[in-house]
Amino acid sequence: MKSIKVLLVVSIVIFTSAFIATNPNEGYKIGDSATDFQLKGVDGKMVSMSDYLDAKGFIVIFTCNTCPYSVRYEDRIIALNKKYKEKGFRVIAINPNDPSVSNGDSFKAMQKRAKDKGFTFPYLVDEGQKIYPQYGANKTPHVFVLNKESDLFKVAYIGAIDNNSYDARSANIKYVEDAVDALLANKTPQVTNTVAVGCSIKKG
Repeated sequence: MKSIKVLLVVSIVIFTSAFIATNPNEGYKIGDSATDFQLKGVDGKMVSMSDYLDAKGFIVIFTCNTCPYSVRYEDRIIALNKKYKEKGFRVIAINPNDPSVSNGDSFKAMQKRAKDKGFTFPYLVDEGQKIYPQYGANKTPHVFVLNKESDLFKVAYIGAIDNNSYDARSANIKYVEDAVDALLANKTPQVTNTVAVGCSIKKG
């Protein structure tokens, strides 16, 4: 009987820990206003959302060099920026990993990756890991689509890029594209939340 009670307590602790680790109440929710940031890009320049005065919104993607999921999505991220940059929605990629824990995510490695892949969007480092907790990102990649309303950028979509993290050609539901297309048409996205599929963020 005693062993059963111990197992029950352990199960409760594990369940509670799992809930805390993935608590959807942490970070931004749909409709929240995103705070601007100032982060260093691979070109050495500081980047903020306020730098883009003509922006209608942003596709903020927490991604990295080392996660296999992030690597598989790189071409799709490049394509997103190519498709929507001129329409007013720019991609901003942020690497949230602590390089002391994930050596392949050092600033020099980020610079090399951006050059090798020909990134056409800002690739920023979350030094001190202060920004990703504000957003509530917990995976790489993890996407937050922001829509400009008056002078604020409101969160309109949170989650995955599409419904196939392995093969772009097999992805038949493109969550981010659907969300941005709806916003450009002055409509509310039909899908506003999905589960981000990827690697856990490496914390210092």
